[in-house]
Amino acid sequence: MTNRHQPALLGGLFIGVLSSLPIISGLNACCCLWVVIGGLLTTYLRQQQQPEPLETADAVLGGLLAGVIGAGLNIIGTWALLTLTGPIWQDQFRSQIESNPDMPPQVRDLILNLMTGRGMALIQIAVTLPMYAVFSMLGSLLGLAFFRKKTPPALG
Repeated sequence: MTNRHQPALLGGLFIGVLSSLPIISGLNACCCLWVVIGGLLTTYLRQQQQPEPLETADAVLGGLLAGVIGAGLNIIGTWALLTLTGPIWQDQFRSQIESNPDMPPQVRDLILNLMTGRGMALIQIAVTLPMYAVFSMLGSLLGLAFFRKKTPPALG
């Protein structure tokens, strides 16, 4: 028996790993490339599991699940990377913000507070999770257009 969520897990793993790698993740800036491809991959793998055409709802649900898994892995990967490089990055960012004389002190304090570990995690969850879910669903619909099996003609 095939696992119906396995394609979403694999698509999410694809999204999460490629979105977390420092240089390769830059391609996500181009229309969430890895996220869309992860959704497309999820639909392809799900269609390969069954002989009949994949339903649109199943494809969208698989894409949503893959996006959520990918976002979770990306958040964990980013957190691990910031744990290693965070102090260096935060010091450089702090010096840039503090050297700007046109920025009001309240705005400066707000930005510096948001750039701490918790603030960054909250921002990333609030932005990455919904964005990856939506773009992965769009990728799954694109995959449906490419990979859906044709319905056999009715006999009669």
